[in-house]
Amino acid sequence: MGQKVNPTGFRLGKIFSWKSRWFAKPAQYSNQVIEDHKIRKYFSEKLSNAGLVQVDIERYISKIRIVLQVSRPGVVIGKGGSNLESIKKEVEKLLNISKNKKIQTRVDLKVEEVKYPDLSARLVAERIVSQLIHRYPHRRAVNQALEKVMAAGAKGGKIQLSGRIGGAEIGRSEKYFKGSVPTQTLRANIDYFQVPAKTRSGYVGIKVWIYKGEIV
Repeated sequence: MGQKVNPTGFRLGKIFSWKSRWFAKPAQYSNQVIEDHKIRKYFSEKLSNAGLVQVDIERYISKIRIVLQVSRPGVVIGKGGSNLESIKKEVEKLLNISKNKKIQTRVDLKVEEVKYPDLSARLVAERIVSQLIHRYPHRRAVNQALEKVMAAGAKGGKIQLSGRIGGAEIGRSEKYFKGSVPTQTLRANIDYFQVPAKTRSGYVGIKVWIYKGEIV
């Protein structure tokens, strides 16, 4: 079963918590889910050069708290916090647009630094995407990524490529392993991310698993 499902969703409530933490009435639920999607899409585009790892969202009556986990917090904060303030205003505008309610949503932004970027499946996958788009040899890119992951202190790593790898006419899948990745162990702390690379010859799907050890 651990091979067939998202490793993060498989462990929700066991060792991982939800990335959106709030409660809503049935009439408001769908709107708030769409808002969360817009917020994450906005930050993915805005902070693409800041090494964005995760966006956590917590909602209160008239306030929304957003926690950004990034590898380069200086890019987000800016000189004297000027960039952070402009981002906050843009998010408030995004949330309060076309709303017919008296209470306007305020935004509280918090930036947290990711100390080990090579242990983030998202950053590893995005680096491989960039290399494949620029026609870097896929085997070399994957092997270098796995070496960096293991050097950063991971217990194991797995990377899977699917599609027209290396511009091949027929799509195929390739898996690369280092160390152990116990996908069926619920207490295993496995970071997972998947993203497509839009190469010149077609899509190449990239999946990254990083095993950081067990959580007791």
